[in-house]
Amino acid sequence: MTKPDSSKALGIGIAGIAVTALGLLVSKPHVIATAWLVGIGFWTAIAIGMLMMILIHHIFDAGWSTVLRRQYEHGIAAFPWLLLLFLPLVAASYLGSHDLIWPWMNPDHQIVGGHQVKDDILYVKKHAFLNLPLFTIVTFVFFGLWIWISARLRKASFTQDGDGDVRWTRMSGKTAGFGIPIVALTLTGAAIYWFKSLEYHWFSTMYGVWFFANCMRGALSCGVLIMLWLYNRGDFKGILKTDHLWAIGQLMLTFTVFWAYVSFSQYFLIWNANVPEETFWYNIREFGDWWYVSLFLVFGNFLLPFLLLLSYRFKVTHRTIRRIAYLVLFVIFVDLCYNILPALQDKDGNPQPFLSINLLWAVTSVIGVGGVAIAAYLRSFPTTKLIPIRDPRIAECLNHNE
Repeated sequence: MTKPDSSKALGIGIAGIAVTALGLLVSKPHVIATAWLVGIGFWTAIAIGMLMMILIHHIFDAGWSTVLRRQYEHGIAAFPWLLLLFLPLVAASYLGSHDLIWPWMNPDHQIVGGHQVKDDILYVKKHAFLNLPLFTIVTFVFFGLWIWISARLRKASFTQDGDGDVRWTRMSGKTAGFGIPIVALTLTGAAIYWFKSLEYHWFSTMYGVWFFANCMRGALSCGVLIMLWLYNRGDFKGILKTDHLWAIGQLMLTFTVFWAYVSFSQYFLIWNANVPEETFWYNIREFGDWWYVSLFLVFGNFLLPFLLLLSYRFKVTHRTIRRIAYLVLFVIFVDLCYNILPALQDKDGNPQPFLSINLLWAVTSVIGVGGVAIAAYLRSFPTTKLIPIRDPRIAECLNHNE
C-alpha cells in the first residue's frame, strides 16, 4: 500500500483559501463570507454523511459496508479542521461585522421594508434563539459532539486491528445507539442556524431533513470515488466487488428519491398554504437566472440521477458510477448555493444573480475547504490498516453477494 501524499491536497486547499481571501479586494466582506459558508457547508455535509454512514453500519451490524466504513473513518478526521475553518465566520461576528452574513446578529441592521431588525416582530419572537452568544455556543457544541463521536468510532475500529477484541465492536454499537439521535439533532440545528437563519422570516419544518438528504448523498458519492481510487491504485484489487458498487448505488438511488420527496413536499405545502411569510423564500428564487437554477435542481438533482441509478449496469460500471457520483456532488453544491446565495440581496430585496462573481468565490471556497478536508483524510489513511482486518464481519464483506 503506497502512502498517499497529503501535501498536494493541502497546497490546493491553501491556494483556494488564498484566492477567496483575495476576493476581499474586489467584493464586499459579506459576499466573501457568504461564499465561504457555502464551502464550509458543502464539506461539513459530506463529513456528517460519512459519520452517519458509520453509525448506521454499526446499528444494523452490517457486513457489506465494512471495507467502505474504514475509508469513512478516515474521512471524519476532517471535523477538527472544519471547525477551525468555520471560526473566521464566528470571529468576524464579534469584531464589529455583526451583519457580515446573518442579519439578525445586528439589531440595527436595515431590512427590506425600511425598518431595523430590532423592530421586526418576527425577530422579537425569535430573539431567544437567534442571538450571537447562543449561536457561538451551539456551533462549538455541534462540532464538539461530531468530533467526540468520531473519535470514539475511530479508536474502537483502529484498536481492533491490533487486538481483535470483540468488545470494540460492542463499543461501536453502543456509540451508534446514542450517536444517531445526537447527530440527527445537531445536523438539523446546524442547517437551521447556519443556512435557514440567513432569511430568518422563513418557516420550514423540513429543512433539517433536506440537509440530511444532501449529507448522505454527498457521503455515498465520495464513497464511490474513494473506492474506485483505491481500486485503480491496486489497493482494492480483490477487495472491491461488483456487489459493493451495486449496494452503494442502491443507497444513492434511495437518497435521491428521498431528497426529491422532501424538496417537493416542502415546496408543495408552502405553495398550497400561500402564506406570504413562507412563499417569499421561493419567490426570490424565481427571480432572474435563479429560476433556471430551480429547474436545474429538479432535473439535475433528481430526474437525471434517478434515471441513471435505476440501471444495474450503470451502478456497477466503474466509469459510469464515477460520473454519476461527480454529478451528484456538483448538484449538491448548486443546491447549497440555491439555499445560501440568494440571501445576498439589493436594497429592493432582489437576489444577486447566480451567474456572478459571487459564484466564483463559492467555487474557490469549496476548493479551499475541500483541499484541507481531503488532506485530513490522506493524513489519516496510512495510520492504520487498509481494511478492518479483525472486524467480525470482514469475511462476510470480502465475500459479499447480492
